[in-house]
Amino acid sequence: MKGRLELLNRPAIAIVGSRQCSAAGVQLARHFAHDLAEAGFVIVSGLARGTVAVVAGGINWIYPPEHTDLQHAIGRDGCLVSERPPGFQPRGKDFPRRNRIIAGLAFGVVVIEAAMRSGTLGTARHANDMGREVFALPGHPLDPRAAGTNGLLKQGATLVTEPGEVIDALRPMLDIDEPRVGYDTFPAASPANRSAELARQPSESEPRSSLPDRRDSAEAINAVLAALGPAPIGIDAITRASGLDAQSVQIALLELDLAGRIERQGQSLVALKTGL
Repeated sequence: MKGRLELLNRPAIAIVGSRQCSAAGVQLARHFAHDLAEAGFVIVSGLARGTVAVVAGGINWIYPPEHTDLQHAIGRDGCLVSERPPGFQPRGKDFPRRNRIIAGLAFGVVVIEAAMRSGTLGTARHANDMGREVFALPGHPLDPRAAGTNGLLKQGATLVTEPGEVIDALRPMLDIDEPRVGYDTFPAASPANRSAELARQPSESEPRSSLPDRRDSAEAINAVLAALGPAPIGIDAITRASGLDAQSVQIALLELDLAGRIERQGQSLVALKTGL
């Protein structure tokens, strides 16, 4: 471990999902992480923007490499956790093994987006086997990135659309009456259920990995397509998820509109046309 080890004595919630997430998924993850943090929970992840990050390799091995600054920040202000010795380079099979630790550190796991075959569903299975709560956000039935989460709901996961529903479900487990903002919301967790206390989420002004500023038209279109799904999403969310500047996003959307690949709802909502 590296960082603020005392965070592991606070209640935690894991937030997991697809690496190839949609812009809507990014927006939902940000919303849930922010509100659960405000309620006093620590967010546990596999090196997304959280306070406790469980890594598959050694504590000093950074993957993906574009998260170098993020891993250093969590190692300083949050907590990094690994079962591997320093310098260990992770293999493919080490990432599913890591997921059981993510599930074990948390009182519950929130699944934002997951394909039918994904490591995210493995985390949910570990959580269920350990007696943790499994929460899932429903997705559009035509979006393959939602097939796994919709499947979890059919299998009995708790359907949530707002962070408050997660807090309400966990309140009896934590022996609290009403949620209050701040780190003193919850009593310290027992050693059997080690969890965490959440530091503030990075602001929009902090550095984040992004695509190059100059991209040709095809690359920009592909970046925008990767952020879109059947569910309508705001253009500002597409801009954040794609890493492109606003002008490049608008040009890409115009080309997609002319090609008949997207549909607009109002002035600022866009979705992929289904059946294409």
